Amino acid sequence: MRQILLLFTFFLTGISLSLAATITGLVKDEQTGDELIGASVFVKEHPEIGATTGLDGTFVLKNVPEVNTVTLVCSYISYQTQEQVVKTTSSQPVFFAMKPSEMQLEGVVIVASADKSTDNSARAMEKNAAAVLNIVSAKSIEISPDLNVANVLQRVSGVTMQRDNSGEAQYAILRGMDKRYNYTLVNGVKIPSPDNKNRYVPLNIFPSELLDRLEVTKSLTADMEGDATGGAINMVMKDAPGRFSLQANLSTGYSTMFMDRDYASFDRSRVTMKAPREQFGSDYSASMNDFGKGTSTISYKTPLPNLVGGVSVGNRFFDNKLGAIVAGSFQSIYKGTNSIFFSDNMNYTESTVRVTSRKDREYSEQQMQYGAHAKLDYRLNEKHKLEWYNAFIGMRNAQVRETVSTDFSLNYAPEKGNLQQSLETRSLLTKQQIFASTLQGLHTLTDKFSFDWSAVYSDAKNKTPDRTYINLENLRTNFIDYITADNAERRWEHNSDRDLAGHLNLKYLENVDFADLEIKAGGMYRDKARSNKYVSYRFIPSAATRPIQGQDFNTLDEIDWKVSAPKGSVGPLDYDAGEKIGAAYLMGKLENKQGHIILGLRAEHTDQTYLMYFPNAGDDPEGGQNYWDLLPSVHIKYTPMTNMNVRASYYRSINRPGFFEIVPYSIINEDYQEYGNPDLKHARIDNFDLRWELFPKPTEQFMVGLFYKNIQDPIEEAYYTVNSRQSGYGPVNLGNAKNYGVEIDVIKYVRNFGVKANYTYTHSKITTPKTVYYKDDNGQMQAREDVMQSRPLVNQAPHMANLSFLYKDTKYGWDAQLAAAYTGKKIVIASHFFDSDYWEDDAFTLDLSAEKRFKCGLSVFLKANNLLDTASRRYIPTTNEYNARFDKQDVQSGKTLIREDHYGRTFLLGVRFKM
Repeated sequence: MRQILLLFTFFLTGISLSLAATITGLVKDEQTGDELIGASVFVKEHPEIGATTGLDGTFVLKNVPEVNTVTLVCSYISYQTQEQVVKTTSSQPVFFAMKPSEMQLEGVVIVASADKSTDNSARAMEKNAAAVLNIVSAKSIEISPDLNVANVLQRVSGVTMQRDNSGEAQYAILRGMDKRYNYTLVNGVKIPSPDNKNRYVPLNIFPSELLDRLEVTKSLTADMEGDATGGAINMVMKDAPGRFSLQANLSTGYSTMFMDRDYASFDRSRVTMKAPREQFGSDYSASMNDFGKGTSTISYKTPLPNLVGGVSVGNRFFDNKLGAIVAGSFQSIYKGTNSIFFSDNMNYTESTVRVTSRKDREYSEQQMQYGAHAKLDYRLNEKHKLEWYNAFIGMRNAQVRETVSTDFSLNYAPEKGNLQQSLETRSLLTKQQIFASTLQGLHTLTDKFSFDWSAVYSDAKNKTPDRTYINLENLRTNFIDYITADNAERRWEHNSDRDLAGHLNLKYLENVDFADLEIKAGGMYRDKARSNKYVSYRFIPSAATRPIQGQDFNTLDEIDWKVSAPKGSVGPLDYDAGEKIGAAYLMGKLENKQGHIILGLRAEHTDQTYLMYFPNAGDDPEGGQNYWDLLPSVHIKYTPMTNMNVRASYYRSINRPGFFEIVPYSIINEDYQEYGNPDLKHARIDNFDLRWELFPKPTEQFMVGLFYKNIQDPIEEAYYTVNSRQSGYGPVNLGNAKNYGVEIDVIKYVRNFGVKANYTYTHSKITTPKTVYYKDDNGQMQAREDVMQSRPLVNQAPHMANLSFLYKDTKYGWDAQLAAAYTGKKIVIASHFFDSDYWEDDAFTLDLSAEKRFKCGLSVFLKANNLLDTASRRYIPTTNEYNARFDKQDVQSGKTLIREDHYGRTFLLGVRFKM
């Protein structure tokens, strides 16, 4: 009997399933056409049957009872709920066109706007932009593995990143153009750099969670400043929401580097923040009592876990006239790097590079980042609006670098236990801060005439107090170490960069027979002041003979030193610099349904000055540069279909020398000698772009672009020779160059799965003179310095690619992303010797992120970086049998290894709350 009942139950179940229907559909914003991701759709008669829309806005309802009709209910935050009666027997997809919700406040109808931080909005802005533009939305940033703006930026087509010693992405290289050829904006306004010599901004100090979106403009219009050749990076910070919003996150994690070794740190509480010369004046003679021992007190331990947190709160007040948002972020990350560094020199008899020493380095670093931004906007009425934005971004790095340098030319016989080594410990504390305050007004005077203005104050500071170098020597004989104290140096360096700027833009609208005409005119003025201070003190052992480790001292803070130059040393790094830039432009735009054409002309005047307080002998303490530039531009967009664009553009740009580059200085740095170039010219660049764009759906895109750049007098950092030796580098103009390439962007979604991919090919060419050594007929070595050799531009990789696989299940609250990035080999330093440029090998990296959201507004997320433990390698593309004697040198590869860095993997686990 039981078996009969079981068979009967299966029979009824089969009948019910055979009578079940599947309903599919699509949900969009009625006004914009954007597909809505995460909208809820359910059967009113059976609420348990429901689904959420996927990445492409579609939904699937399964097991719907096959009755005549059912009622579907669709709801989405800030939209009006809709109902539709549909036939279960129909195979046609159901379409919901959602309308924004409305609120009645004192006779004024307020229409809620859709979320502008979505991928939908990013694609719409790219589609409607006046120029070639790429955008990363806040939603994409949130679910990515990236914590700061630099890491986010590396996902954009045509972008590679220059990394710091910890492997962290720091500076952007756009379309093969070095970091100096790009500029950085916050809410459309330039910000100063905390760098002590250059104008480019380190992007890793900006937490990505403060952003509403990240824009990369690759072709300039006349209303933009003209010194961006690769592109302009605009960080659009979070805006006030339409209703009360609270978001917070907290996460912790660890780096695998410190699972294999200890973390080295110094006592930051005992760092001498001001040099004796700064405290007591230039005539003061310092003694050891004026210097603390914080930087020489090194401890070894397991670091604390990494900590990342952030919070933002915003709302609108006074009948929605006043909007306010405040956001903050904090990161404390412990990083480690294991590095091998080979010093090299030219072997004149073979005209190839020989390695002369090997440096084994271990970096231990705590990077603490903090940021806050506050924005107020007030609508006086429909025609007048004021905005006030303030941002404060800071970073504090505490780093210990320990170096063991083995000299290959002095008593080098490791098989016999004989070698000579230098042991250096560097303690470095760096504090960087950027503050920017912008007051803006937007005013519509008539239906045809409007204007906007902005007043900007910004300030960037960099402080490096008590940078300490302690040098020991080890003379190993018969495998027995004999370590003695040699010398020490301590440096103080501070710089500030202050900007005062004003912008004015006028706009006039007119309707002509076949198009809308927009005429814009305006100008800007910026007064920049740079100040840099530097002083160093050198120390030698106080005893007549060198102290011996194990007898006279055990730890570095026990060494008894005396000051060898009590008044300190100053030099070219003590300087003030100024820059005044004025600009005016005129631009016209004709637009209709078939596209637009924009013609513009911009004039910029540059006035750079410098004053050195302690110049080197024979150097001119004062100088500068003064010049005008006319920068024309043409932008054409043709729209043959509503979802397709064809763009063509031309614009002229410039690249100004950095503040310190035109100063005639000479400085001995840690690994090379550096010099300035008062004859350095500013570069002028003609830029051409062609791009085809297709937007099959509001969240999808397929774009193919071509670019070409003709560069007159490009500025590069290059090695030069003195007395037939490779002794240093500096900024130089090395002739003219060409740079061209192709970019491909693809974004595609199918239900819960998505793919984001881009590929960039870049080719550049510059021909410069090189030095070659040869033997003459008498067997004497001679040098030729007129041998021409072609190469790519510095930091230009021919191949760049990004591929991300995405998964999103809005019903169960899952997001996941696997992101891969590839960067081809590139020159990082140009040498004066033939075939001796420094190259960085190609690299493939893999990162992962995942998030699980709960209905209470809480979510749990994971971010994992450098899963493949990808190393960074630099090399010279020539070698010889001599180098084969040394570990890590593979002669069969045809390369001489110069540097190899390993960074380890990092993992972060956290929680996020949204209300």
